[in-house]
Order: sequence, then C-alpha cells, then structure tokens
Amino acid sequence: MIDHLSTYATNYVATKTFYEQALAALGHSLQIELVAEWNPAFPTQRMCAFGPEGKPAFWVIEVKQAYTPRHVAFSAASRAAVQAFHQAALASGGSDNGKPGLRPLYHEHYFGAFAIDPDGNNVEAVCHLPETGRE
Repeated sequence: MIDHLSTYATNYVATKTFYEQALAALGHSLQIELVAEWNPAFPTQRMCAFGPEGKPAFWVIEVKQAYTPRHVAFSAASRAAVQAFHQAALASGGSDNGKPGLRPLYHEHYFGAFAIDPDGNNVEAVCHLPETGRE
C-alpha cells in the first residue's frame, strides 16, 4: 500500500548516520541524497532515502524545527535481523525503547525491537515469522 514515507531531522547528519547503520542490518542502504535547491525557504535543505536497491522508500528530510515524533516499523526477514537492527540502532546514536523480544499482545510470533532515533522518533524492526531454530 505505501510507496514511500518520510521522517524529519533537525540534526540531519546524526539522523542519516543512524538510519544508514540501523537499516543496513535489515539489508537496506542509502539510495539517493540531494539538496532541495528548488526550495526558496530552505535552499540548502538536505534529504536522502533508504531502501532496497533501486527503491528509495524511506526518506529523511532536514527541517529547521522539530516535528511531532512518529513511529515507523521496518520489516525484518528474521529474528536475528531484528536483533542486529537493535544493536546497530543503539551503536549509532539511538536509545533503547524496547529490547528485542516477543510481543504476543499483537500475535504469537510478533518479534520486535524498538529504538528512539536522534529526533525522538520510535523506530522498530519486526519479524512476524516463528523462530526457525537457527537464530
């Protein structure tokens, strides 16, 4: 249903670094980075997008004032990927908002982890698959 979405960053470099490292753990990378020279109110505004190869799906857009924090959950292929995401998120400037683990409140196999990014957004990685025994 969703083609792409954006979050906003008052500290663009810190937020970009956070997502570069956290999303790499899920197999996603920086797809594009540009400056909004067309924006007369903020012609030096930076923005970038992450996703699978050739698909800029998650945008980070520099802003001058903070926005209301958001929540976004990224799909993870395995529980190990959820754990790697959480470790990378904390190592790159995020703060813990929920250690990797089952969340049976949602459903039996919901395995998620949460971190707060440099702009206060609640970022999650989630795997909906049962444990494989290899993790």
